[in-house]
Amino acid sequence: MPSDDFDIPTIDVGSLVVVHCANPREKHWGLLIRMDGLGVVLRGLDLESVEDWLAQERGGGEPLIAPSTFFLPTHRVIRLDLDDSGPVVVGYGDRFNKECDRDVRRALIGDDSPEKAN
Repeated sequence: MPSDDFDIPTIDVGSLVVVHCANPREKHWGLLIRMDGLGVVLRGLDLESVEDWLAQERGGGEPLIAPSTFFLPTHRVIRLDLDDSGPVVVGYGDRFNKECDRDVRRALIGDDSPEKAN
């Protein structure tokens, strides 16, 4: 019998996710904007660029890498993983929040400047 004593993590609009794709084989990380029968809309980065983006944002220098909004059609999507932290591995979103002391979702949509936060 299900219990209401705990939250079950779900993948919804606004979740941080890793999308595994085929043809070509690649992975993307970011904020889930839309998910339906046509595909997935993500605001994020190619997974290979996330570490560089994190270092850039942590350093506060001139932005050379920036998230973009893109569509991945259903026939390319193999798997969608929730970017959450476990006992051993810290998710990209949690790492960003801790290392940059900023909200990763606001950073991904470009709405995290001090002027906009007030």
